Amino acid sequence: MKQEVKNFIKNHIILPVYGVLRRLPVDNNLIIFESNVGRNYSGNPRYIYEEIVKQGFDKKFKCVWILENTKTEIPGTTIKIKRSRLKYYYYLARAKIWVFDTRDPSHIIKREEGYYIQTWHGTPLKKLGMDLDDVFMAGKGDIKTYKTNIYNDTRKWDFLLSQNEYSTQIFKSAFAFNDESKEIWTYGYPRNDILTNNNNENYINKLKDDLGIPHNKKILLYAPTWRDNEFHRQSMYKFVTAMDFGLLKENLSKDYVIIVKYHYIVMEDIDWSEYDGFVYIYGPEKDIADLYLTADMLITDYSSVMFDYSILKRPIFFFMYDIENYRDELRGFYFDILKELPGPLSKTTEELINDIKGYNYRFYEEKYRAFRDKYNKYDDGKASKRATGRILELKEKDNQFTRIIE
Repeated sequence: MKQEVKNFIKNHIILPVYGVLRRLPVDNNLIIFESNVGRNYSGNPRYIYEEIVKQGFDKKFKCVWILENTKTEIPGTTIKIKRSRLKYYYYLARAKIWVFDTRDPSHIIKREEGYYIQTWHGTPLKKLGMDLDDVFMAGKGDIKTYKTNIYNDTRKWDFLLSQNEYSTQIFKSAFAFNDESKEIWTYGYPRNDILTNNNNENYINKLKDDLGIPHNKKILLYAPTWRDNEFHRQSMYKFVTAMDFGLLKENLSKDYVIIVKYHYIVMEDIDWSEYDGFVYIYGPEKDIADLYLTADMLITDYSSVMFDYSILKRPIFFFMYDIENYRDELRGFYFDILKELPGPLSKTTEELINDIKGYNYRFYEEKYRAFRDKYNKYDDGKASKRATGRILELKEKDNQFTRIIE
């Protein structure tokens, strides 16, 4: 019944109102940002926005952030709004530029006079979009319907940000992004600038203090991806793992603590109290870039966090207990991970513990170098400037912005 009411409100109130709002003139000074469907202030949109602030353009443009928690602290001059409220539709209807890092609802339509900059949120290991052979995600229907929705959604995008040439080629097929009117910016990811520019002892120690993490132990960051077929409902996935945290605590707690970071679409309320002092949990509002910097080592599986964390040249462990099922049934991969992964692959907690205790960087040094050469070429601490520069160029192309840019 609740869903019926929601559908009625959407179809008979929201969409008609949104249609009226879209007849209003475009505000050429208005830029709207969203990361992780509004669940936090992070990702590429955050660091593009902060570069705009750094250059002082937040005083000249009207910047709007879509957030679940509008009390989130954000630097500069900005307006904070909630998703799916009247103001949300008003600003979407009037904004000249959208800067988002995830897909948006199908009923959201970009103005023809506007620009949609899709910054995306990772380099793909697992297949996505039009490249999938089947779909298991909640509420996505059959594969034909899913691909139709992907195609229709990506038609709205004008520009797509890419971390590296490898991603650029995949995005062309995965998002059917081959139209001559569209452009991929292979600039590196703005969200990773901090990993180059702030990778120093003073900054990291301050982060540890702010996070309440001990300074006298090594920090493991466990950041797995979600499983398409393990969900509570659409856009709300389960935290699924075969990791034995009791065994980890027993064997590693003398020298290590572990941060467990859920994927932003994973929603769980797990009682971690039995691991107090060993396991640290931070909510979706915490920017994972800060956790990268604090972590001495990363544990992941098929998540694109591997491509970001490798910038730091620190050890990466791959806990892939379900690799055969994930690779052969659930998603599939774009490359042979057994050949390219720059760290040990384990399927059990016991193997993972042995890999951590016996880690030898020299054994993976050549693979690590090749990995970084392929995926981190543009992660030089200047990606935000490149992306922001192009946005300002777009605005400068419009005669309306000539006076502002000067």
